[in-house]
Amino acid sequence: MGREGDICWLCARPLGRRTERHHPVPKSRGGRETVPLHPICHRAIHASLTNAQLAKMGPNAAALLAVEDVGRFVRWVSGKPPDFHAPTRTRK
Repeated sequence: MGREGDICWLCARPLGRRTERHHPVPKSRGGRETVPLHPICHRAIHASLTNAQLAKMGPNAAALLAVEDVGRFVRWVSGKPPDFHAPTRTRK
């Protein structure tokens, strides 16, 4: 479980029991820093963007939110509980 006060880097909701670490700049592109995410948010990022696209955006959550599919996902998930789970569609 996330520590008290921890929030998801993408959607800014409190973290739940399961937390994943995401490299905003993919490891394959030299990224070292990781950020905490809900599993569903992590899947949504990788379903919408390639590693090359993520590398170009850098460690900027606002840039991800500007991507139509990602922004739409975050608006949809914003009212869900921290441990909410649903299938993730791939749009590549």
